[in-house]
Amino acid sequence: MGFALLIIYWLGWHFGMYALLKKAGVENTKALIPIYNTWEVVKLCKINPFWFWIQLVPIVGQFVSIWISIIFVMHFKKVNFIQHTLTVLVPFIYLPYLGNAATTKWHGGEALVHYHKPATREWIDAAVFAVVAATLIRTFLFEAYVIPTESMEKTLLVNDFLFVDKLTYGARVPQTPLSFPFVHNTMPGSATTPSYLKWIQLDYNRLPKFRDIKRNDVVVFNFPAGDTIINLPEFGSKMPYYDVLRSTEYNGDRAKLQSEFPILVHPIDKTDNYIKRCVGIPGDLIQVKNGQLWVNGNPAFVAPNAQTEYIVVTDGKSIPEDYIQDSLGISGVEASADFQAMPDSPNSFLINMTASAASNLKKLPFIKSVNLYVENRVGITFPNDILHFPWTADNFGAIRIPKKGDVISLNDSTIELYRRLICNYEKNTLEKIKGQYVVNGIATSSYTVKQNYYWMMGDNRHRSQDSRFWGFVPETHIVGRAALIWFSYSSSIRWNRIFSLIK
Repeated sequence: MGFALLIIYWLGWHFGMYALLKKAGVENTKALIPIYNTWEVVKLCKINPFWFWIQLVPIVGQFVSIWISIIFVMHFKKVNFIQHTLTVLVPFIYLPYLGNAATTKWHGGEALVHYHKPATREWIDAAVFAVVAATLIRTFLFEAYVIPTESMEKTLLVNDFLFVDKLTYGARVPQTPLSFPFVHNTMPGSATTPSYLKWIQLDYNRLPKFRDIKRNDVVVFNFPAGDTIINLPEFGSKMPYYDVLRSTEYNGDRAKLQSEFPILVHPIDKTDNYIKRCVGIPGDLIQVKNGQLWVNGNPAFVAPNAQTEYIVVTDGKSIPEDYIQDSLGISGVEASADFQAMPDSPNSFLINMTASAASNLKKLPFIKSVNLYVENRVGITFPNDILHFPWTADNFGAIRIPKKGDVISLNDSTIELYRRLICNYEKNTLEKIKGQYVVNGIATSSYTVKQNYYWMMGDNRHRSQDSRFWGFVPETHIVGRAALIWFSYSSSIRWNRIFSLIK
């Protein structure tokens, strides 16, 4: 549908330009040649030739072409706001109409001799320019982003405001271009009203990149399991659709779930934005053993401010509240999920803190032990196949991150690892017929991976919904690199975090 509309737009625009150029006295052959015909417009309208060459710049050039079109129709005495709006929004209809209307006459420079732009039009043009410029910057250079959850603490804090660099990995061309400006996927003031229209859906494409994603980069990406959501504020990405679908209440019954809740399917570029550390790049072997991450058989990098939970046992003396607040960085102790008494173990506490804080806590004379807490619940992690993968969040894998060109085996013991990759991310059909796996109607025991994948984890390991729970992050979902904290606040401004680089 989107490709068809683009073809109609392109053909209609060129047909209109051809007809108008003929009215302006340009010979047929010059008026017919795509791109070159705008050179004739530039000469006729005495526009600086510089703008002709800017047209050739991807994305930006399309806006320049629209501006040249407006200048051109003004030389036919089409100067009011409605006429220019039609030139911008439906040139594939309006330009052919003008070009074939008997009343349309070429006036050249004389058309603008007595033209004075009204003050209201000046304001409108300025506003449109500002929106277009800001949208281009936000789409292709960098975007402001705010940390909404604690999954990266204490590397990143709630209400850290970031700049996300989109150039390094190659800016992604918008796949859903019809969207309300300056918001992501919901309208301002609404948690459930989509901010976009799916009338035009473009294929995935990126501009050239400066470098690949490196292991341990902090990356912003579209939540892979957020393609389908329960469209209520208390659900969305907080309680993913697929988790609810797998629950004992629904047990995979999509019809029942969809009859009880409003369901929304997001395009790739409009799923919620997540921010995590990329701990695994294509081809890496990932494993978590007793809460410690291993990559390719070696202990992984641990961010200096990364947090996880520890079981702390005292000799009966309470840990002073000022120490908890000042040294452990936990405020509001009584209400905090980061500091909890363990009801079945006297004098024992479950504390979420950094490794350095745990090391310092051990030195206190009334502390008997400080040990890593290990999550042992089975069945809550990717790929949700307890029979073949009885993993937990803290004892997970080993699992290899798929790389473009990998040939993966399809059998009963591997299929759940790769089902979403094959069906959702690479848009194939997958069935099992008479014990044989069938991809796009062809029986096969293997599949060749078409793109690179990544493994993302939060630095706050027991407070992070990450790849351990929903699997691989496709290259198509990568938004950009988290580069700089430009503002931060909690109860007051965190001056020490402003303009700090993200590591």
